[in-house]
Amino acid sequence: MNFAPLPTVDVASVPADALVLDVREDDEWAAGHVEGALHVPMSDFVARFGEVTEAVADGRRAFVVCRVGGRSAQVTQYLVRQGIDAVNVDGGMLAWDGAGRPMVTDDGSPAYVL
Repeated sequence: MNFAPLPTVDVASVPADALVLDVREDDEWAAGHVEGALHVPMSDFVARFGEVTEAVADGRRAFVVCRVGGRSAQVTQYLVRQGIDAVNVDGGMLAWDGAGRPMVTDDGSPAYVL
């Protein structure tokens, strides 16, 4: 079988106004996330796929993120197969935090990667 390589970008290449799709679970999201990100946990992904297609309806690229890049790679592969412009964020939220990119929490507490 011939599979196309998974489209991947490093955290420094994610634009500040990008559509970030966070596929981590609720507790991971609550600990800290990218401000304005769309949160669709991988476990709910198929059921909530419509939210994702709506977010990219204008042709926006989805930057998919999880903790280290494994779950987001699977979701990115799925999105690309559906014809959606999606890229996996290499290293996930750990790399995001390590690069000093901003994170927020819903309750205003200090953000961290769970």
